[in-house]
Amino acid sequence: MTENATWRDYLALTKPGVVMLLMVTAVAGMFLATDPPGMVPLDIFIPSFIGLTLAMMSSAAINQIMDQKIDAIMKRTEKRPLVAGKLSPKAAITFAVLLAGASMVMLYFMVNPLTAWLTLFGFVGYAFVYTLYLKRATPQNIVIGGIAGAIPPLLGWAAVTGDVHPYAWLLVLIIFVWTPPHFWALAIHRKDEYAKADIPMLPVTHGIPFTRESVLYYTILLFICTLLPYLTGMSDLIYLLAALILGLVFLYHAVRLRFSDDPKLPMKTFGYSITYLFALFTALLVDHYLAIKPTDVAIWLGA
Repeated sequence: MTENATWRDYLALTKPGVVMLLMVTAVAGMFLATDPPGMVPLDIFIPSFIGLTLAMMSSAAINQIMDQKIDAIMKRTEKRPLVAGKLSPKAAITFAVLLAGASMVMLYFMVNPLTAWLTLFGFVGYAFVYTLYLKRATPQNIVIGGIAGAIPPLLGWAAVTGDVHPYAWLLVLIIFVWTPPHFWALAIHRKDEYAKADIPMLPVTHGIPFTRESVLYYTILLFICTLLPYLTGMSDLIYLLAALILGLVFLYHAVRLRFSDDPKLPMKTFGYSITYLFALFTALLVDHYLAIKPTDVAIWLGA
């Protein structure tokens, strides 16, 4: 630890914004797993929430430890605590290991072994497989490695039920398909920085026009995937309406990004993608507890 290190530096090491968004989907997975809809028991919710949060914080910290040289080159990341010299690598590694260890112990002994092992899979996938290899090896890095970032709702579901229901995998699928258009929009905006850092992101290897097309195609696929919770009986009309509205707005952004050279559009699309995911999972939760079925609407109209 350096003399100038503060708790804020350690917090910044964990990418709190990213962790918060991931935990929203994990918590959604917990509550969606309740059948009939109800409150997650606190003796499950509290250790699950803390354990999963610590694992994600540790994974993010290791990502920054591994990416110090890249972060120093890119303007977006040049002020991160390791790059700025506010934290020493030794202090950061010790902090990340403590977080990971506490997470695994808590999840294994206070939640269930399945959740602990699945969390370990996601942890290794993001912190090591993606960060150390995929990120530097292929322009499909974010697609292949996306599964690691997509599993939080599965972890939340497993924490409550001790199994991995197909509905939980459906939530994983939605985040998995959401990740490329979300991240590639940012990559378009930061293309020159990724090129300078020698990271083979899609805009660097295949050009911006191809990446714009890819964002649109994945957004169309995402729109289709988000209808599956309704089509499979997992959710009802509140979610369906939200998915349609949110998806059409996302498609609007993706179409504009595809056919316009406005330099502001990539970050607008990126920003909306974050709002989109948060709102979509909120809609899933609202629908779970306030389910309105087509038969209910028919009765109301008949009345």
